[in-house]
Amino acid sequence: METTHTPNPRIEERAKAGPHLTKHEHTGINGRIAVIITSLVGTMWCAYLFALIAFISLPAAIKAGTPALISWIAQTFLQLVLLSVIMVGQKVAAAASDKQALQTYKDAEALLKMQDEVHRLITINNQLTQEIHEFVVKK
Repeated sequence: METTHTPNPRIEERAKAGPHLTKHEHTGINGRIAVIITSLVGTMWCAYLFALIAFISLPAAIKAGTPALISWIAQTFLQLVLLSVIMVGQKVAAAASDKQALQTYKDAEALLKMQDEVHRLITINNQLTQEIHEFVVKK
């Protein structure tokens, strides 16, 4: 019976790599530029600024009548303001996803270590059982 234990290679791989998070997805200059722009536009302060900018054109839309007002709401206000609000929501969701990934990573790491410990205990149990068997057979 083989009792030599080889630890699961994923334990060492995971220790080196760590969990994969959203921030690891941004590569190259284009990715960095996109992250900077997203970080700036994806704030509630930017949404407030966009709302302020949109409200500047509201009086003209009201004077132009119902079609212009509906167009202002749909094309100016909603698109301009909701862009930032949606981006903020995505950042919150990404942060939650990263927390979940980190928690899953830690759980998997703990399970791999527990499995390694269980294997060690089984090896000790097998050795003791073998010693007991040899002792009983000799008598």
